[in-house]
Amino acid sequence: MEDRDHISENRIKVLFISLGCDKNRADSEDMTALLRARGYELTDDESEAECAVINTCCFIKDALIESIDTIFEISQLKKTAKLRFLVIAGCMSERYKEEIEKEIPEADAFIGTSAIDKITDALDGLISGRGERRFFCDLSRLPLIKGKPTPFFRPYMAYLKIAEGCDKRCTYCAIPNFRGPYRSVPMQALIEKAEMYAESGVKELILVAQETTCYGVDLYGEKRLHTLIKKLSEIDDIKWIRIMYCYPEEIYPELIREIKTNPKALHYLDIPLQHTSSDILRRMGRRLGRGEAFDIISGLRKEIPDICLRTTIIAGFPGETVKDHEMLLEDISALSFDRLGCFTYSPEEGTPAADFEGQLDEALKDEYLEDIMELQQEISYDINASLIGSIMEVMIEGYIPQDDVYAARSYRDAPDVDGMIFIKSDHEMMSGSFVKVRVTGASEYDLTAEIFDE
Repeated sequence: MEDRDHISENRIKVLFISLGCDKNRADSEDMTALLRARGYELTDDESEAECAVINTCCFIKDALIESIDTIFEISQLKKTAKLRFLVIAGCMSERYKEEIEKEIPEADAFIGTSAIDKITDALDGLISGRGERRFFCDLSRLPLIKGKPTPFFRPYMAYLKIAEGCDKRCTYCAIPNFRGPYRSVPMQALIEKAEMYAESGVKELILVAQETTCYGVDLYGEKRLHTLIKKLSEIDDIKWIRIMYCYPEEIYPELIREIKTNPKALHYLDIPLQHTSSDILRRMGRRLGRGEAFDIISGLRKEIPDICLRTTIIAGFPGETVKDHEMLLEDISALSFDRLGCFTYSPEEGTPAADFEGQLDEALKDEYLEDIMELQQEISYDINASLIGSIMEVMIEGYIPQDDVYAARSYRDAPDVDGMIFIKSDHEMMSGSFVKVRVTGASEYDLTAEIFDE
């Protein structure tokens, strides 16, 4: 008890760094909420931090390199600043637990993906001198965070992680190895958490998981994402509900109907296709073919004509031929995604695809990626240009003084991955507020607009 009082009274400052995807961001929001509730003070000032927590990512090689570089950069603060303790959390700790314990002596504790609720135990133990060095749990465990959550990234939006892990076992992906099997978060726990977010000022909920579309199957025996959206929309202060990471083959009629008819469910879906060649999709372990992908996307656009669709493509998968690549380019042009992200294939340790024959060299993978992104720039510009003159409701993200404009997002823009809308206005506008604008200009990824006075 004396240690706990000591921590609260002294307000120990913690530098918290979150790397990687939105699922990691959701974990980071949970961990920082626990730290605040426990009496720790979060700081962005590296020179003042006494403890540092790095929530790592290692989905692909580039993410692993970024995590390692960040760990070694922050560890230097033990020599140059006030840093006493360094905690490595998240995917890298879980996936490479044995290696990093040996190779990173600068780290004082490790938190696995299924043990993020142990973050305060880790810091308390380090400070008292009685802590463990590792907190790794059974990957079938689902850490449920109790207490009031607080948004870590923006006060008006929050990531709501509705499930953990994945059962798909795509041949290129190691996520099941360090995130575990698919486990849905009980619906009532999500509703209570969303209510607390709303009380704190959150207006936009972003639903994330390795796969959101299968939410509820393990708990309720059927897909319940549509039910969850309906329940969340009943929270008065929540205005937008955005859905990410929908596996296309798992999209189902009740979900489409809920998105179509629920005014708070944004007409936006993130659908990671990864490729369109049926042969490549089969080798990837994906559960649909080229024709099915086209049918799903055309069906969505028929039911919800103004839907904004984002996808992700992997360039240079083992065995991908020039013919496969050319077909992919033709299909991207035909499907005309509003948003498209692309990364080159990375052979991940412990995955079947890492041992496939036909591994492509990095130069060719980079060439494929460049072709895809050049094409998508053209598609994106044409789509954006078609929006000139339209009226949109947007959320203000902030003011950019050097350009004398406000930055905003519409329903078509997920934070940090999609474009922005830049608005000239003489009126002061608060971040997180909503205004109507008329689109006046377009570039490949962003729009310009003016305030629309009805």
